[in-house]
Amino acid sequence: MPPLIAFAGALGALAVVRWAYRTALRVNRELEEARLARVAEAAAEPTDIPTLRRDPTTGAYRPG
Repeated sequence: MPPLIAFAGALGALAVVRWAYRTALRVNRELEEARLARVAEAAAEPTDIPTLRRDPTTGAYRPG
């Protein structure tokens, strides 16, 4: 009986490791897709980012 319990435990541990590995791959793939979408979105419209210009009277940098 104990070898059967050890075998069942090993199979259970293998299933948990396989599930964790697949979950990690899925999460990393989703994160990479989100990162690439964000980079592509930022690169597509560079005119939306305001440029800082120096105010001649105060010397402070302001958008515009």
